This record gives sequence, structure tokens and C-alpha cells, in this order.
Amino acid sequence: MEYDHMMLELALKEAENAYKIGEVPVGAVIVDSDRNPIGYGYNRTIVDNDPTAHAEIVAIRSVAKNINNYRFSGMSLYVTLEPCLMCLGAIFSARITKVVFGAKDYKTGVCGSVINLPSLKEINHHTNVLQFNGDLVSNCSHILSKFFKNLRTSIS
Repeated sequence: MEYDHMMLELALKEAENAYKIGEVPVGAVIVDSDRNPIGYGYNRTIVDNDPTAHAEIVAIRSVAKNINNYRFSGMSLYVTLEPCLMCLGAIFSARITKVVFGAKDYKTGVCGSVINLPSLKEINHHTNVLQFNGDLVSNCSHILSKFFKNLRTSIS
């Protein structure tokens, strides 16, 4: 649990990087089987003009280049927001073993909020997905709330 807390804290720092550049503040960290952080990412959809540049995808691309492989067996991903369908598909394809997320996403989350895809037996690949249970969950939610509140204020 303490290790998960440290890794989710790193993911939250990535989310803060996204916030600073006007992106939806979601951050991700991938750790190898020795529990060393080897990939980082935060949302870059706006700055990169890329609808696929979610934090998880950015981190996955970074690791794939660094290890020169597209399979991440034994690795874990920590992300501040419950993965969406696209990101969970990439997680499955990369064969990431474990996912720990902070805040639930009641609009697009596919790990229990809208639907629970990891629990479906029909899916070819599986990963252990769990929501972090601790103080960082509120921090992950708060940075998102603050971002969208500021966005609504600037639009009006």
C-alpha cells in the first residue's frame, strides 16, 4: 500500500504538469517488474493535437521506445483517473499486469464506473485493476474539479 501511494503520488505530479499547460490534469507512471518507475505521461491531447495522447498512452509510448518492446509483462501502471476504453485497450495490448487508479470517471471509466471491462471473461487479455484506497483519491479528484471549474469560469 505504501508503495502504491508513492507511485500514485508520482502520477499526481504528472497530472500537475498537465494542469500547468492547460491540459486535462491526468497523469500516469509505469513501473517495471523490479518496481522501478520507467515511464511517465500526462494528457497532451491539446498541445499535440492528438486525441489519443491520454496520460496512459503517452506513458506506454515512452516505455515501448525505451525498452524496444510492445509487451510490458510484469509491469504496473499508476494513473490518477480511471482508464477510458481506448486506454484500457492499450493497457490490455501492452499486457500490463496491474493498474492502480485514483479517481473514478463516471462518464468514461471502464474499470467499474460506466462498465467493468476487466471483469469480462470473454476478453482475451486481463489485467488486475484496482482503485487506490487512500487520501490521494481526493487529491486526484480535486485537481480535475479545479481544472473544469476554471475552464467553465473562463468560458462564461
